[in-house]
Amino acid sequence: MRALAAALSLALLAAPAAAQQPVLTSEVLGRWKAPEATQGVAVDARHFYAVANSRIAKYDKATGAKVAEWSGDKARFPHINSCTVIGRELVCANSNFPETPMTSSVEFFDPVKMVHLRTVSLGQQVGSVTWIERKDGAWFAAFANYDGKGGEPDRGHQHTQLVKFDDQWRRMEGWSFPLSVTERFKPMSSSGGGFGPDGRLYVTGHDHPELYVLELPKGGSKLDHVATVTAAIEGQAVAFDRSRPGVLYGISRPNREVVALRLPPIRR
Repeated sequence: MRALAAALSLALLAAPAAAQQPVLTSEVLGRWKAPEATQGVAVDARHFYAVANSRIAKYDKATGAKVAEWSGDKARFPHINSCTVIGRELVCANSNFPETPMTSSVEFFDPVKMVHLRTVSLGQQVGSVTWIERKDGAWFAAFANYDGKGGEPDRGHQHTQLVKFDDQWRRMEGWSFPLSVTERFKPMSSSGGGFGPDGRLYVTGHDHPELYVLELPKGGSKLDHVATVTAAIEGQAVAFDRSRPGVLYGISRPNREVVALRLPPIRR
């Protein structure tokens, strides 16, 4: 009986550790100074784009030299949270943070000429849009909720959602984030995210130097947390370099730097 009790105690102690997601490490490939790197970064084959609320600066990847900039009306573009290059356009998530009630829009730019093309107004949704991606013919958007500044009554960081839209921006599906991730978000929310070449979602919070690797669930309504990757960035918006599989760009907001990272393979 004593041996059985000891075995059960060991099993119970081991169970939480076994349930935890693996923690992996990314590798820094490069750093570039960019005063606009306060919200996030987008990237394509030749350039990266540092995002700062109502400004987007275009930099040459090879030299780190600034080559162009778009600057918008702060009343119309108060808080561009993130951008990503999708096809031939730079697609950005814009919100009225920290004002309430929360409103959101999707802003489309020409990354070659650095001019604004059009707007899709999402109005009031289930939060404040912070990042947008596209996969399998659909749009995916994260809607943040906050415990304090910019939040609304009876809604906090745990109400952050990922929503899938069709091409007419009609809601198709939605998912919440697991507790293991939202606990790292609080009191803020998800600031960035994107689908990696492995088809998984790589998501950031607002402050912590890490990425959360998620999968769409095979059942239920909550994303699956499969791994955490430490990274030399402090949350904020990120973007995959589609010209270099496995390479992701982020920012170090305190240092006003754009950072290129090589991600480790996720085995599961």
